[in-house]
Amino acid sequence: MSDLADAVGRAVLAAAQVDDSAAIGVPEHLALINAAARAEGEARAILQRSVAAARGGGASWALIGAELGMSRQAAQQRFGNASDAAPDLPGAAADERWLGPVTAFDEMPELEAAGRAGWRTVEAGMLSHRMLRTDTQWEHRRIFWRTSLAAEERDGWQVGCRAFPWIYLVRDRGIPPEGT
Repeated sequence: MSDLADAVGRAVLAAAQVDDSAAIGVPEHLALINAAARAEGEARAILQRSVAAARGGGASWALIGAELGMSRQAAQQRFGNASDAAPDLPGAAADERWLGPVTAFDEMPELEAAGRAGWRTVEAGMLSHRMLRTDTQWEHRRIFWRTSLAAEERDGWQVGCRAFPWIYLVRDRGIPPEGT
């Protein structure tokens, strides 16, 4: 078993709240099935986001397919069906919008400009960010996914959203938005 499989197994056991030292009956087996199914869904979402990030970073479908052990066409058919456009927000308030399309190359300047206008990211979608309007300017920062954010939190950063393999941090500048 690989280290990754071991870590996933421990996470599934924890999510199922199954005590591995006790006898396992039908309810515990069903809880493990439920937790494993949720883990599979999360892993699929991480893979989808990883492919989207790679495409946004300039990787070709041929390179992605080779990494996944499939053809370029198979990779594009499996992962290229997600809409490149920003999702609609039915009934969205005036203080909520989607920023996009953006790629790994241009999203940070776009987030910086939005932050100066009082918008902060709260969700990252396929080539887009869901933004909320506030009464202050925001700084945005993108870092590689990690478990401890203690240093960033000490500097006043908070998690705006997570979109594997990235974590988007935001920090309130405490000044009114530009143009107000």
